[in-house]
Amino acid sequence: MTTSQPLHVAVIGAGILGTSTAAHLARGGARVTLVTAGKPADGASGRSIAWLNSSGARSTEYRYLRLIGIDRYRTWRERHPESASYLRFDGALKWGGEDESFRETFAYERDGGYDSLWLSREQVAALTPDVAAEAVAEEGAIYNRGEGWVNLPDLIAALLSEAAADGAELIEDAGDVRVDVQDGRAVGVVLGDGTRLAADRVVLATGGQVPVQLEALGVKVPDATPAAFVVITEPVEPRVRTVLNTPRVAVRPMPDGRLVLDADWAEKSIVVESDGSLTVPDASVQGLLDEGSRVLAGHPVLTAARVAAGLKPIPGDGEPVVGAVSAIDGLYTLFTHSGATLGLILGELVAEEILTGRPSPVLDAFRLDRFEAGAELGEVGIGAWAPVTQ
Repeated sequence: MTTSQPLHVAVIGAGILGTSTAAHLARGGARVTLVTAGKPADGASGRSIAWLNSSGARSTEYRYLRLIGIDRYRTWRERHPESASYLRFDGALKWGGEDESFRETFAYERDGGYDSLWLSREQVAALTPDVAAEAVAEEGAIYNRGEGWVNLPDLIAALLSEAAADGAELIEDAGDVRVDVQDGRAVGVVLGDGTRLAADRVVLATGGQVPVQLEALGVKVPDATPAAFVVITEPVEPRVRTVLNTPRVAVRPMPDGRLVLDADWAEKSIVVESDGSLTVPDASVQGLLDEGSRVLAGHPVLTAARVAAGLKPIPGDGEPVVGAVSAIDGLYTLFTHSGATLGLILGELVAEEILTGRPSPVLDAFRLDRFEAGAELGEVGIGAWAPVTQ
């Protein structure tokens, strides 16, 4: 790479991971072409609960990655005061369901130094007045004061603006974009209309489509990606500030006073039609609205403004798949369920690897090659990988 001929990188996918990578590459001096099938943030990033956290039991490497992911959001907020409208750290509350205790989870978090408080119902009412204290488990709840949320479409728009200022080009509505592989090397991308764009490196960051697109290139990645949906409500007053992760509904505020709702039980009710389209039962939508009302103070009547359904990216073992695809020279990928929490840090680290040629030790545990190593050791077959609850 020289000043007269900067490295040209094509990034496929304009969700948070692709856009973050493109912005960091452009900031580092690369010539960047960001290509997306439709519009930016029209995939999983546009329907994410986007809870910023490293709570619960995780591998040491994954926990650390999420912690530095949150750190980068705090840095972003300091550099971008206007982000206070779409990036908040107002805390998060979670509690267990019937016959379930969160005491061990609390102990795990505290043993790791995580900012966790155990609250009784009375303390919930005092510290998180937007929550219906009577809905909390009798044993109490975990309050993570340093957690928060981000509205990814707003962040993606800000990243795109910075990338454009650094010379990046965005190609929208490109249709079915493919990696152009010649003689075992990624040499660019092929747009939906057959147009070929040459590039020195290619980054594949298409969310739940990554496993299918890699398989078309002869590369397998264990995949646990389900169909999922969120309900986005009409604005609620008074404003909700706390992120909630409860047995029957997760709740995240939006900048304009609306709420995003989802739940595992509702996700499982989606009907996948023969043509691949998704049908969300009305009863599941109403169930989320009812559950959301039940856990909020004053039990406001919640009304659905829209329902957003699609694939929720989850690698087969639940942990990120990031970095170079060793089977294809010049190709990199990002595939993870925790795209919101990891959006800024993964874009930064993958861009750094591409620009310097030096693999980041932080990403060593998340390489695609780990699955091949496991198979060689006879630990588990690809079909046996099970998703980790996030």
